[in-house]
Amino acid sequence: MRIDVLTLFPDVFDSLNSFSIIKKAIDSKKVEVNTYNLRDYADNSRKVDDYPYGGIPGMVIKIEPIDNCIEYLKKKNNYDEIIYLTPDGVLLNQKESNYLSNLKNIIIICGHYKGVDHRVREHIVTKEISIGDYVLSGGELPAAVLCDSIIRLLPGIIGDESSALSDTFQDNLIAPPIYTRPEIYKGLKVPKVLLSGNQSEIQKWNDDKSLERTKLLRPNLFDNE
Repeated sequence: MRIDVLTLFPDVFDSLNSFSIIKKAIDSKKVEVNTYNLRDYADNSRKVDDYPYGGIPGMVIKIEPIDNCIEYLKKKNNYDEIIYLTPDGVLLNQKESNYLSNLKNIIIICGHYKGVDHRVREHIVTKEISIGDYVLSGGELPAAVLCDSIIRLLPGIIGDESSALSDTFQDNLIAPPIYTRPEIYKGLKVPKVLLSGNQSEIQKWNDDKSLERTKLLRPNLFDNE
């Protein structure tokens, strides 16, 4: 898989690419994560932003550097999705991460300031994604979140691939409680059923707890089924 990130701050991704699961995926050549500084695709002044029409305060990333960079990349690769990260995009969920993890090449555009010239969103972007109903100073941290949610799903990245199948939201439910050794800690005990070795009873307990926790903590998830 190839992920190309368009950003004003490529250094943000240096630490991301050396982090845990993502580093393992890169080292094993399961994924290639590249960053492109939009200033390199601006005019000779390297100016990427300008004032918005209409007198709105703030600055906006211009269309030219984004379009120039994408046109350069398209000469070398075919892309399945061109993603813009924005608070008013579709909220990222596990289903979306699963879908993106099956693609071959994607571009992620990181906004900044007040965002990007809307013509980018109308005519270049194929998908808009939000990581939550709040505003950050730029798209770099959301891009890191998106990359991690995708890359961890690639085959061979997680040691036990079945582990990802039991993650919260994978089946539109919150995962059941999990425990590990010691069996008793300061009088706090692990539920007996998990120690029984009876897999059918353990599965039933897990299913019941998933439903119970979802109804309690995220009842809205049932509306998405």
